[in-house]
Formats: sequence, C-alpha cells, structure tokens
Amino acid sequence: MPVVELEDKTIERLDALRIDNESYDEVVTELINSYENEGLTLSFGDDSV
Repeated sequence: MPVVELEDKTIERLDALRIDNESYDEVVTELINSYENEGLTLSFGDDSV
C-alpha cells in the first residue's frame, strides 16, 4: 500500500470534514467523487484542445 505524507494543516482540514469517525480513505474518496461528479479534474497538465 502506498504511503502518503500530509502536512499537519492538511490533516486538520481532513479531520474537519470527517463524519462519524470516517477513515481518511473515505473522506478522500468522497472528495474525488465530488470532483468527478462536477466534471472537474485533479490533473494540472495542459488540457487545452
């Protein structure tokens, strides 16, 4: 399993989003799903057509 290092400030922000002791994996999955549902992308490359 990959290991991801996060700054304390990022962990605090994730903690603020957690509901009923959700795991970080669940919170991150929800965030990714929200981005995908809105048609947004997490990539920063040049997507121009």
